[in-house]
Amino acid sequence: MKVFPITALLVFFITGRIFAQFDSLAVLKADWKKEKLASGVHLKTFWFNKSLFNSNQNVSIVEIKQKRGLFFDLGYDPKILLKTSDFGKQNNALAALNGTFFDIANGGSVDYIRADGQVINENRLGRIGNRAGHQESALVFNKGKLSILKWNGQQNWEQSIEAEDIMVSGPLLILNQIVEKLDTANSFNKTRHPRTVVAITKNNRVLLISVDGRNENSAGMNLFELTKLMRWLNARDAINLDGGGSTTLWLNNYGENGVVNFPSDNRKWDHEGQRKVANVVLLLKR
Repeated sequence: MKVFPITALLVFFITGRIFAQFDSLAVLKADWKKEKLASGVHLKTFWFNKSLFNSNQNVSIVEIKQKRGLFFDLGYDPKILLKTSDFGKQNNALAALNGTFFDIANGGSVDYIRADGQVINENRLGRIGNRAGHQESALVFNKGKLSILKWNGQQNWEQSIEAEDIMVSGPLLILNQIVEKLDTANSFNKTRHPRTVVAITKNNRVLLISVDGRNENSAGMNLFELTKLMRWLNARDAINLDGGGSTTLWLNNYGENGVVNFPSDNRKWDHEGQRKVANVVLLLKR
């Protein structure tokens, strides 16, 4: 077994602490571009020029005050895949964010989806009946508001949740201000990718978040970096949704095609690279 000198370990620890402080300050002091989209709804965007996790990062956030006149809903199709923007347009939404994981070849979610009391898709479990990491938490829609829940270990957990709509997804990053433990050996967790997140802040604001990646302009984040970002954004709860080429944040009547971020599915730094998905998170006006 290799033994590191105490001085080397101290240098490693102190250096890590210094970088963490620089990263947190980069987020807290970022001069976010802010745009009002509607009453209680704001868009915040910022490009970190090699200033966050020693890399370029492009982050887009729709911040929503959960208030009368606004409500969240689940957009889905049992089999047909659609662009996030198409889900948004079809539902006359203010905003749409791509949802949970799905079957690219055959359509439909691979995670449990329930809408208006009807099960749309069941969890596709592993060979020995075990859950994937993205099946151990859920985004819950009830009376137009959002909440995040953690799997209780029971097989029929999803069926027992009392809510209008349910989207199982994950991994869960933070719950009740407590950071969830993630598998450090899992390549999905430790590799940088574009990411999609829904977070709820300590003052009960909902954040719909896209982090771009797979481009020299934005490296993307691993889940440990993403969790840190959520903490610095004052998240009380945060859940990771499907990312990669699926990551898309769309707004009604925004820009040329409504897409705020830079979806990576066409491998270009533009707003055209949307991947078709099975479900989305929708923000609507009553």
